[in-house]
Amino acid sequence: MWESKKWLDKPNGESFTILGKDVAFKGIAHFEGVVQLDCRFEGDIHTTGTIVLGERAVVRGTLNVGTLICSGTIKGTITASQKLHLLKQAVLIGDIHTPVFLMEEGAYFKGLCDMGVHPFESELTADVQTPPATVEQPEVSRSLLIEDVPHG
Repeated sequence: MWESKKWLDKPNGESFTILGKDVAFKGIAHFEGVVQLDCRFEGDIHTTGTIVLGERAVVRGTLNVGTLICSGTIKGTITASQKLHLLKQAVLIGDIHTPVFLMEEGAYFKGLCDMGVHPFESELTADVQTPPATVEQPEVSRSLLIEDVPHG
């Protein structure tokens, strides 16, 4: 009997947590594995795993996550070490730091996005930092200089 329900605890070997729509949480939370939030949350969330925000989720605060998949509302700063995906119902007001940013049509985002240093940017920066070639001034022949010309 218990063997058939093991998938509820650890799908694909990862822990899975759900905070439902009737939950309101305020504070600092540290999660492991996959977490689905359909609740109101105010504070800081820390995980190297995946956070899934449902349509009813409202989060105010700072999120430091591996991956964030959002259908809800967030007001705050997000750092996603792997990826941030805003689904079409999502509303995000705040700054994000992530190497991969996906946003479906219909999602709303207001803030700054920092995707880190891209290899192309590194090449451009290297080109800019090389000193410019020196341009030699041509020699002026003394015979072409006009001296003591009256101005009239």
